[in-house]
Amino acid sequence: MVIDNRLLTIGPLAIGFPVVQAALSGYSDRAMRVIARRLGAPYTLCEVVLDKLVLQGGKRLRRMMHPGDDEHPVGGQLMGSDPAEFGPAAAEMAAAGFDCIDINFGCPVKKVLGRCRGGFLLSEPRTALEIVSRVRDAVPPHVPVTVKMRRGTDDSALSRDRFFEIFDGAFDRGVAAATVHGRTVAQRYEGPSNWDFLREVKSHARDRTVLGSGDLFTARDCLEMIAQTGVDGVTAARGAIGNPWIFAHARALAAGHPQPDAPTIHEQRDVIDEHYRLAEELYGALRCSRQMRKFGIRYSQWHPDSRDVREAFISLRDANDWRAVLDRFYRIDGAGSAEPLCADGVAAASAECLDAV
Repeated sequence: MVIDNRLLTIGPLAIGFPVVQAALSGYSDRAMRVIARRLGAPYTLCEVVLDKLVLQGGKRLRRMMHPGDDEHPVGGQLMGSDPAEFGPAAAEMAAAGFDCIDINFGCPVKKVLGRCRGGFLLSEPRTALEIVSRVRDAVPPHVPVTVKMRRGTDDSALSRDRFFEIFDGAFDRGVAAATVHGRTVAQRYEGPSNWDFLREVKSHARDRTVLGSGDLFTARDCLEMIAQTGVDGVTAARGAIGNPWIFAHARALAAGHPQPDAPTIHEQRDVIDEHYRLAEELYGALRCSRQMRKFGIRYSQWHPDSRDVREAFISLRDANDWRAVLDRFYRIDGAGSAEPLCADGVAAASAECLDAV
């Protein structure tokens, strides 16, 4: 599938290819972002960070707040409830080296909503727009500010009106782009993403930059969303976990090439091995295996013996177990399975906000 030669820009940032990696709490750490970039993602977003944590500091925050020199452009995503804390937190993230500050108005997790964060703010346009103003005023002019939204809290007319009030108001206050997920907050991760709504939003936005999100599990899904809705770009979220090839495959399809083959077993092994090495640098040897287990589960979808590989990754406990899985299942090369879908949707359902509570 060939798409036009559009190049995505977010304010002054020249992103290029319009398929990027979304912010995924508990997942899109530096290790995941670097692997995604090496396999074709032109732009990635750090896992969402609470404004309060940014202002408090701490060891975990230091790990999250230092994008590497090889990552730019890279965005940092903020979530919270108090407009007064968003500005200083955004300034800290910009000073730490993030090229863009993204505001999360989309997380549907119950504990997040209960604390008046994420998707809850779609029900409070005045507060949401004050947050946008505070962030835009706090960061340097060359650092774009963006927003992540769902299409409303629910399917009511009032929710729709509030969505467009926030959407238009955010652009009036200087945001460079909006990412819109085609589900409501009430839907959480159930039911289809409404791509017709994305088409309507982009038509309404005209020349303002809109990225789409929702149900992007394959490279073809990404290009289909662009073609069907007219959005300027898309953000691969759950579909990019254990599937960094989604970006390279999307580039190939966009250039008019045939559907790329699944990565071979040895190609999978090499990427998994490098992902583990980067994660070990980030978390240390003791924590790395536990942190990487959830990625191994998702990588297993590419393996022809996916069920057995998945169970092996679920059972591992330390670096020796990790190496044993690779030696057992990835020693002999062979063809990979067909491009995977989101086989473990339950496990990944709250990936966008899981740790941000």
